This record gives sequence, structure tokens and C-alpha cells, in this order.
Amino acid sequence: MIQTTDLLKEVCQRFATHPFMTVDTEFIREKTYYPELCLIQIASPQEAWCVDALSRDLDLSPLFQLFQNPHVMKVFHAARQDIEIFYMLTHQIPTPLFDTQVAAMVCGYTDMVGYQQLVYDCLGIHLDKGQRYTDWSRRPLSSEQETYALHDVTYLRDVYLNLQNRLDNNGRRDWLIEEMAVLTDPKTYEVDNETAWRKIKAPLKKEKQLYVLSRLAAWREQMAKTKNKPRKHILKDEALLELAVAPVDTPADFDKLRHFPKGFGKSALAVELLHILKTAQAVPVEQYPQNLTEKKQVLLPYQRSLWEVYRLLLDVSAAEIGVAPRIIASTDELSLLAQGNQHVPCLSGWRYHVFGQRVLAFGMGKMALSYDPEKQGLIWSNIP
Repeated sequence: MIQTTDLLKEVCQRFATHPFMTVDTEFIREKTYYPELCLIQIASPQEAWCVDALSRDLDLSPLFQLFQNPHVMKVFHAARQDIEIFYMLTHQIPTPLFDTQVAAMVCGYTDMVGYQQLVYDCLGIHLDKGQRYTDWSRRPLSSEQETYALHDVTYLRDVYLNLQNRLDNNGRRDWLIEEMAVLTDPKTYEVDNETAWRKIKAPLKKEKQLYVLSRLAAWREQMAKTKNKPRKHILKDEALLELAVAPVDTPADFDKLRHFPKGFGKSALAVELLHILKTAQAVPVEQYPQNLTEKKQVLLPYQRSLWEVYRLLLDVSAAEIGVAPRIIASTDELSLLAQGNQHVPCLSGWRYHVFGQRVLAFGMGKMALSYDPEKQGLIWSNIP
């Protein structure tokens, strides 16, 4: 366990001499908006350590400097949440970066495989996940907890080398580079208050309701950040949806709502919400954001038919190369394609060669879908 800056410096100096290191984190965020980093696990090909992020005698700067060393590959599994934490602390993303979950999908896994399954498939080892629900903020950690935490980086070393060999053999290393571009983009980790409403499952169709919801969600997002509390501790999604559709003009109207406690209308929060509602309702429709209604856009009948064909084409293309359909294109991308939008990821890079060019050829009447009784499956063929 590393709990002092001097020891961390020594370890990081040794790590800097190796071609790669594996990284994982343990954190809690049940009571906060921002995750509270509790533990960082790191391993080189020769050693492994737990870094006590809660130690008062520890400055993490040496580790963050190592994360920017271009000669040391930083290996994670399902990196997004880990990177989010480091980006929040330093406004930098570890580089270069390798995510074994993404690499596994590029190598033929048909879904987002978990670390436990990947360790078993690559190494034949069953991981004990008994400490999964540990409170990592408590100190001291037991030896069992430390061992459990270190397993997340020690076995990851061999998983990484295994996947590296597969990428060399299947010639898909360039595919992985394209996938890593999303994880290394700062925009991936920057939460925009203006788009916070899109995370709410909103069965709303009227533009005014959607606009009001967007204003309420933006307010809640900023409030959650400022107070460092989970969004639901400010107001639950159901409460925002109720405000977006219910006629609330006075403080007393809050007592008529299902998702607000009695007496809420007398609170300072009620006054603030009334101001947001009145301001939002006064904005004319022509001043609404252009992309406000994208969420509720419905495909026309012929577009829906195209979407179904593209989905079949996607399934066939994915099966041919042994990858998950979702890594080639999402259902939302298929919807955009059906609407004639050609500014989608699956029409560029490696996705274009395995899927996108077929979509374009089908749209021009140069490709057909048929059933092959010998192969007992659907096939795509070019039309002369």
C-alpha cells in the first residue's frame, strides 16, 4: 500500500522504465455528484501496488505525471469511469490508452465482456468477487480487500498481452485506435448542462414541454455540481417530468403534485423553480434550440422499412467478421441512415469497409439481400 509521496515517486520512476502499466480505481459516488476516489491500483510487468488516494500524506502528482508519459501504455478495463475521475482531478487523460473491454470486442467478443469473464477466457482463472461491495472509503483496508483490489490489475497484465497477440494476428489494431479516439476525447467526460435533459426517459412530445424539461434539467445539473450531490437528491426525474407538464403558477400548486412533499411551496427552492418555469414558458417556440425535438423524431413508414433492412445488413456484416453489431453501428445511427443522413461514424474508417459501403450500395440499388439455403442464412450480393 502506497501512502506517502516519496514511495509513490520511487514506484513511478520504476514504472516509467516499462512499456506498459495496468490501472484500476475504486471509488464511491452514492452520496455525491462527483466520484470520490478511494484507491488506485497500478501494476507494471514486475510489481503491483495499491495507492491510498485518501492518505493525507500523499500527493498524486507523480502518478499523474506518469499517466502522461508517452512511452508507457496505460491499460484499463472498461476505462470510461476511471478516466472520468482522472480527468476531473487533472483535466488530462492518461495517454497512450488501451481498453481491454473495447479490444475484446474488436477481437471477436459479441458484447461488452466483463473483467471476470475475460480473465477466465484468457487465463482460465476464476476471480473471487466477494469484495465487490466493499466500502473503499473505510480505513484500514484488510489484506483480503487489498488482494482483491490488486487482482484487478495483476491479471490484467496477461489479458493485455493476450489481446495484443490477437490484434497482431487479426490485423485489427487500426480498428482499436479508432475506438480509443472516443475515450481520449475530453468531450466524452464533460457534462453539458444544456444536454442533461437527454438522459431523462421522457415520454414527452410537445415542444414546449420538452423545452421546459430542458431548462429544469439544466438547473438541476448545475445545482448538483455546485452542491456535489446526486441529481436525484436535488429533484428526481419524475418531479422534473411532472413540472414540465403540470400547470404550476403559484407556490400552492406544488401541494397538488404527486412527487413533491406537502409544504414544498413554502421553500426557497419552490420560488426558484417557479422562476425557471415562468421564464421557460415565456420563450417563443421559434427561439427553441434547433435540436430540441430530435429525441422524439419518428421514422416515416418507408424509413422504418429501410431501418429494418439496415439492421439485417448490420447483423450479417457483424456475424461475418465476428464482432458485436453495436461496435459497428448503433440503432440511432441506423435511424439517421434511414433518414438520408450520411454524417455518421459507420460511413468512415474501418466501419465503412465492413458495413457502410454496403449500405450505400443498397441505397443505389447495387446490392441485394437473399436467403442461402445451403448456408441457411441471409447473404448480401452485388447486383451487376
